[in-house]
Amino acid sequence: MNKVYIAGIGQTAVGELWERSLANLSAEAALAALREAGSPAVDALYAGNLLAAAASKQANLGAVITTTTGLTGVETFTAEAGEASGAAALRMAYLAVRSGYARTALAVGVEKVTDVVGSRIESLIAQCTDYDFEAMEGMTPATLAGLLMARYMAQYEVPADGLAALPLLAHENAAHNPYAMYRRAITEDAYRSAGMVSDPLNIFDAAPYADGAAAVLLTSDEAIARAGGKALVEVRASAGAVDTLALHDRPDALAFSAVTASTQKALTLADMPLQAMDIYEVWDAFSIFGALSVEATGLAARGTGWRWLAENRDMALVTMGGNKARGFAIGAAGVYQAVEATLQLRGEAGENQVAGAQNAMIQAMGGPAANVITHILSRVD
Repeated sequence: MNKVYIAGIGQTAVGELWERSLANLSAEAALAALREAGSPAVDALYAGNLLAAAASKQANLGAVITTTTGLTGVETFTAEAGEASGAAALRMAYLAVRSGYARTALAVGVEKVTDVVGSRIESLIAQCTDYDFEAMEGMTPATLAGLLMARYMAQYEVPADGLAALPLLAHENAAHNPYAMYRRAITEDAYRSAGMVSDPLNIFDAAPYADGAAAVLLTSDEAIARAGGKALVEVRASAGAVDTLALHDRPDALAFSAVTASTQKALTLADMPLQAMDIYEVWDAFSIFGALSVEATGLAARGTGWRWLAENRDMALVTMGGNKARGFAIGAAGVYQAVEATLQLRGEAGENQVAGAQNAMIQAMGGPAANVITHILSRVD
C-alpha cells in the first residue's frame, strides 16, 4: 500500500458569495491546489457536495469541475455523505492513491447555499435527517441539535452558558483567518444574550451556512509532495463509521457511537494513540456536537465534555475558526478542515499557528453523528 502525501491545497474565502458560481468557486480552489503542487498530471478527481442538484440545479459536479479546470479525461464523480460530503471526497481520493489506483487524486469540496433564498434552505439541509420520522415532522438539523442540547443540559446539570467555550474559541481563532466568514471574537456576555435558534440552542451555538470551496491534492509521489520546498504532510489514516439516521432509533441519543468507532479505526490504522494528536478539528456544526464528540473520542468522560472544552488546552481545537466562525460551507467543510490542518502541520498558519504541531485529527459529521469520517494527518520531518 502506498503512503499518501498532501501535495497541494487551495481554498476560497467563505461567505455569502452571491456573485460566484459553483464552477467558479471550485475552479479557484482546485487550480490553487494544483499550482502549489507544480501542476502535476491528475489521475482522478472526487467532488464533495450536498446541495448543488437541488439548490443550484446542477448535478454531475465532477464534470463541471474538470471542465472549468481543464482536467479532461480523468476519472471523476461526486461523493455524498450529508454534511460530511467533503470528507467523503477526501476519503475517496485517499483510497485511490493508497491502493495504487492513482498516483495523484484531487478532492474538491464546494457548496453554494445562496442559490436558494429564504427558509427553503433549511428544508433542503433537513434531507440529511430521517425524512419519514424527522424532516416530515418539521424537524431541521438545528431542531435535533436543540433537543440533544436540552437533554444533555438537563441530564448533566449544565448551566445555561455551559457550552459557550467552543463558539468563543472558534470566533477568537477566526479573527486571524483571512478566509473566514466572521473574523471577530465574541464575548461571554454576547453569547449569554444571543437570540434562540432552537431553545436552548442560540445563534452562537449554530454554524452559519455559507458558500465556499476547498481542494486537496493527494499523491504517492514524495517528490511531487515536496515541490516548492513545502514541509511534507502525510495522510496517515482515513476511516468512516455510521450510526442510525434517526435519533429515536439509538439506545442512547447522547452517545455519539459513530464518532467513537471512526476515531478508534483511524487511530488503529495510523498506529497512534489519541494523546499523540496536537490538533483536533472537532465538528462544530452545533456546539453540542463538540461536547458529545470529545466525550465519544475518549478525551472526556460522559457528561463532562462541556467542562473539558472550557478547561482543557492540551489539544488545539477549531484552530482556524471551525464551521462556526470560518463559516459552514456544508459540502466543502471536510476539505476545509484538511486544508487548515495542513497549514498547521507545515507551520504556515500565521497568528493561529499551534507551536510544534506534528499530528492532527480532523473529523466530519453527516447528520447528528449518523455518518462520521475521520482523517489523521502527520508532519514528516
